[in-house]
Amino acid sequence: MRGFSGLTKRNVIVFLKDRQSVVFSLLTSIIVLVLYLLFLKGTFVDAIETVLSQQSMLSGRISAGDIDMFANLILVTGILGSAMITVPFNCLTTIVRDRENRVDYDILATPVKRWQIVLSYYLAGAFSSILLNGIILTVALMVIRMQGNLYLSAADICQTYGIVALGSVSATAVFMILVLFFKTSSASGAFFGILSAASGFVIGAYIPISQFSEKVQTVCNIFPASQVTILLRNKLLGGLLGHMDESIGGIDEGMFVSSIKEIFSFQAKIFSRNLEIREMVCYIAVVLMISLVAMTVIYSKNYRKK
Repeated sequence: MRGFSGLTKRNVIVFLKDRQSVVFSLLTSIIVLVLYLLFLKGTFVDAIETVLSQQSMLSGRISAGDIDMFANLILVTGILGSAMITVPFNCLTTIVRDRENRVDYDILATPVKRWQIVLSYYLAGAFSSILLNGIILTVALMVIRMQGNLYLSAADICQTYGIVALGSVSATAVFMILVLFFKTSSASGAFFGILSAASGFVIGAYIPISQFSEKVQTVCNIFPASQVTILLRNKLLGGLLGHMDESIGGIDEGMFVSSIKEIFSFQAKIFSRNLEIREMVCYIAVVLMISLVAMTVIYSKNYRKK
C-alpha cells in the first residue's frame, strides 16, 4: 500500500504544481460568470417577474432582493455544475501526459499492481476535483452572503458540500474511462475545448433544461453532472423558495413555487418521467460504481507492462 499511496500523492502534486492546468480547469466557470453578469441574470429575473405578472394577487409580495438572490444562487449552481464537468476532466490529464512522456513505462515497471495504478490516478483526480470545487463553492457562498440572506442552515451547507463531493467523484470516474483512450495532450486538449463549450448547456447553466424538448431533456439528464446540478439547485434554493412561499402567505396554494421549480428544472426528467431526489442519488451512485469497474478493466487491457 505504500507504493499505492505514494503514487497517489505524486499524481496530486504533479497536477497542482501545473498552475496553467489548474487555471484552465476553472475557465468554464469564469465564462459562466461573465455571461451571467452580461446577459443571464436579466433573463432569470425576467422569468420570475413573468410568473409574478401572470398572477396579479402576488404583486408586491416578493421583494426585489429575494428575486435578485434567487438569480445569484442560480448562478452558483450553474458555475458549480459546469465546474463539476470541466475540473474533474482536467484533473485527470496527468495520466495523458504520463503516457505521452513515457512515464507510464517506469510506473508499470514498479511492483504496484495495475488496478492500484489506475485507482491512484482516479483518487488523485477526485481529490483535486473536490478541493477545487470546494473552493469555488466556499468563495461563491461568501460573496453572495454579503448581498443578503441565503436562508441556508448549517446542515444545508454541509449537505451542499456533500453534493459537490459526490458530483466530483462521479464525474472523475466517468471521465477516467475517456481519458484512458487519449494518447496525446493535444487530443485531450481538443476534447476539453468541446467539453467546455457543451457543459453549460448540458447542466442548464445558460438555458434551463426545461426549455428543451423532452428528447433533449432526456439526453441532458442522462449525464450524472446534470442530475448533480439539480440536487444542488434543490439544496441551495430550497430555503429561499420556502421563504418566498411564506411571503405569499398561501394565497396561490403554492403555484408560484411550483412554476419556478418547473421553469428552472428542479427535477430530472428522463423519458417524460420526473426522478425524485433519492432516485437521482441512486442513479449517480450506480454510474459511479460501473465506471470504477470499467476503468480498471480498460486500464488493465490497454496499459501493459513493456
